[in-house]
Amino acid sequence: MIFKLENSINQHIKLQNKDVELHIKRDDAIHPFVSGNKYRKLKYNLQEAEENGFNTLLTFGGAFSNHIAAVAAAGQLFGFKTIGVIRGEELECATENNSTLSFAKQYGMTFKFVSRSDYRNKTSEAFIKALKNEFGKFYLVPEGGTNTLAVKGCEEILTEADKRFDFVCSAVGTGGTISGLINCSKPSQQVLGFPALKGDFLQLDISKFAKQSNWELITDYHFGGYAKINEELITFINQFKADYNIPLDPVYTGKMLFGVFNLIEKGYFPKGSRILTIHTGGLQGISGMNTLLKKKNLPLIV
Repeated sequence: MIFKLENSINQHIKLQNKDVELHIKRDDAIHPFVSGNKYRKLKYNLQEAEENGFNTLLTFGGAFSNHIAAVAAAGQLFGFKTIGVIRGEELECATENNSTLSFAKQYGMTFKFVSRSDYRNKTSEAFIKALKNEFGKFYLVPEGGTNTLAVKGCEEILTEADKRFDFVCSAVGTGGTISGLINCSKPSQQVLGFPALKGDFLQLDISKFAKQSNWELITDYHFGGYAKINEELITFINQFKADYNIPLDPVYTGKMLFGVFNLIEKGYFPKGSRILTIHTGGLQGISGMNTLLKKKNLPLIV
């Protein structure tokens, strides 16, 4: 129903004098707008919605949410109406100046802007009931897309050919992607997650879905927290694109690959290690990040 998944592009990088191999699985190349882990997470959720007679999807997100953009695009592609509950009432007057929200609007998404305090209650029974009273019947996709069906989709990231890798590395947001990777990995493989957020709460969230114990979170590369960025990370992302012609997003994959390169330099990986990193997409967020970087007089992501 969703997309025909073409052969993934694997970009091989041989790091000089380190005796390791680093590969990038280009899941971002699946689709221009519903790419990477967003495609994986939505695949079975959209099937479930269609099979149960829903014609409207409702979900949640912030100002530059990859998830909001992907749901809007997927909705138009497959005939669903879409509703985005957006964190921050002040954004209602700035939609046209926000690259993510203007994109989602272009693809037919209806917005409901709520205060940050109300947004914290988005999973409560009362909050969901009020949304149903306002919008009628809808299929609810959680913020970030992570649920059992999302993990099922992410379990399809690794193929038989990927079983030869010793390490599998991924950025971590809500925990769905890495849970799928853990479940489809070999017990002999080590799955490393690089959280984009501060805090240890993800351990519990991942444990709800993960069926193996061959994983670890590397928590040193969040750069201060979600969507936080500095000049060092910008330089790395721009140099990476110049070297390998692969764009990286600054919130997830850019931080993960910065961390992987840093660990390689520190000798974290044994000699001869074969490392697979997952490019989970998120490139639509570069435009919004550059808007913020301009305001801070920082270099832009090219």
